[in-house]
Amino acid sequence: MELAIVWAIVRRWWWLILIPIVITAALALPDLLRRGESGGFSTLLSYTAAQSMDAIPRTDGDYQDIWRASELTVDAFTDWVRGSAFATEVAQVSAENGYAFDAAALAVSADNEGVVGRLYLSWPNADQLTLITDAVITVLETRSQAYFGQLGGAPAAVTILHRAPVSAAPPPLMNRFDALLRIGIGVIVGLGLAVLAYAFDPILRRRDEVERLGFKVVGSIPKR
Repeated sequence: MELAIVWAIVRRWWWLILIPIVITAALALPDLLRRGESGGFSTLLSYTAAQSMDAIPRTDGDYQDIWRASELTVDAFTDWVRGSAFATEVAQVSAENGYAFDAAALAVSADNEGVVGRLYLSWPNADQLTLITDAVITVLETRSQAYFGQLGGAPAAVTILHRAPVSAAPPPLMNRFDALLRIGIGVIVGLGLAVLAYAFDPILRRRDEVERLGFKVVGSIPKR
């Protein structure tokens, strides 16, 4: 499509293009006004864990295997804390401490590097997240023996290395661009409507439109 035709369509049907843009912009306005708000709150726990020596008596040795066992324990914990059973345990402990919540709503992400594990927790409310984090620590320190028979019936010895302060989390990436995407869709819809209006418009307004139909233009009457 030639630029002259595109300009003619925009100039003639600008109001038709503007309608869906205005509608989508109005719908996106609340999100644009809230774009400075956070996406809830988050915190980070760093910890290490090892089998209790009282539960599994040892012989004298160089203790290299103890370090390796600790790494395997933390590795197993990383998989454990990602599951629904861990979230259920946390919800039970939190309810016992006075704050009940739906275990299915708790999202925990985790990873580990060597003997150090990391838990990332997020929640809409900062005070509630503090209580949930307390419950998470309790579960880590007291409930692991129910899931790992290798621990000899005693919970793993867990040491919290770092507990980050609860802080505001940025909104999800999709939420940041959602309003702009909707406005962009409005622009595309508006242009599509303008092209359709041009295609079905029975009125010839330009000299080249007449010539494209095979007619010879003898003369034209100017607007002024």
